[in-house]
Amino acid sequence: MQKSIEKINTLTESFPYIKEFSGKTVVIKYGGHAMTDEALRLSFARDMALLKLVGINPVVVHGGGPQIGTLLEQLGIRSEFVDGMRVTDNATMDIVEMVLTGKVNKEIVNNIHIAGGKAVGISGKDAGLITARKMFHDDKGARVDIGLVGAVERINPEIIRILEKDRFIPVIAPIGADSAGITYNINADIAAGKIAEALKAEKLILLTDIQGVLVKGELASSIKAADIPELIKSGEIKGGMIPKVNCCVEAIESGVHKTHIIDGRVEHAVLLEIFTDKGVGTQIV
Repeated sequence: MQKSIEKINTLTESFPYIKEFSGKTVVIKYGGHAMTDEALRLSFARDMALLKLVGINPVVVHGGGPQIGTLLEQLGIRSEFVDGMRVTDNATMDIVEMVLTGKVNKEIVNNIHIAGGKAVGISGKDAGLITARKMFHDDKGARVDIGLVGAVERINPEIIRILEKDRFIPVIAPIGADSAGITYNINADIAAGKIAEALKAEKLILLTDIQGVLVKGELASSIKAADIPELIKSGEIKGGMIPKVNCCVEAIESGVHKTHIIDGRVEHAVLLEIFTDKGVGTQIV
């Protein structure tokens, strides 16, 4: 009986959030440990199906770095990184596109179908979703060529709106092309942020392999975007967390209501962040 009461209390707590976010779009960057652990993969798929069932429109943008690295190693192609960005020549780009669009994307779609949802897998090249341009790495003012790594120039969200209207969950591989048809590998956080901006999404959620943003060694449940520059300057936010929080700030400045950096290693992390009072990560507002 007590367990049943706890379940009902959980449903009661989530009801106001379901009501508030029904009909709204939530963009989720899916990556890290949540993509490599079998139980978490299936849990994530069920969560996406549930969001759609209660009237929320999830849009999934996924990474695939470990899977790309594994295949490159098997083929004897050495991986090289510059400040966390994969140096991408033509041969590497072929592998990146094959893994992201042909393997990882379809596995996510299939898992959502198994969970009872309806999903469609696309890349940024489909329907002109992501127009990209070549990105150069800035090394103390010097431009460094890192190959076919792209920045987002423009988002055309029409295909996403069509899929949402027809009750499908879009699952997007972060590959884009420029006006000349050259294909680029795009960081999944950046792609998710720009897609959230174009959709004027209610939320942008980035799944990571850490708790969230730590301030003075403690998890910060909420941070104002205006406070981010000082936290970076003081060293409280550093390393790989800097581009993630900057992505969140840009999204907020472009019309996204709230952004979240959460621990994808926690089962049902997305649902816990959306439907509970405390959440499980850091919201940037």
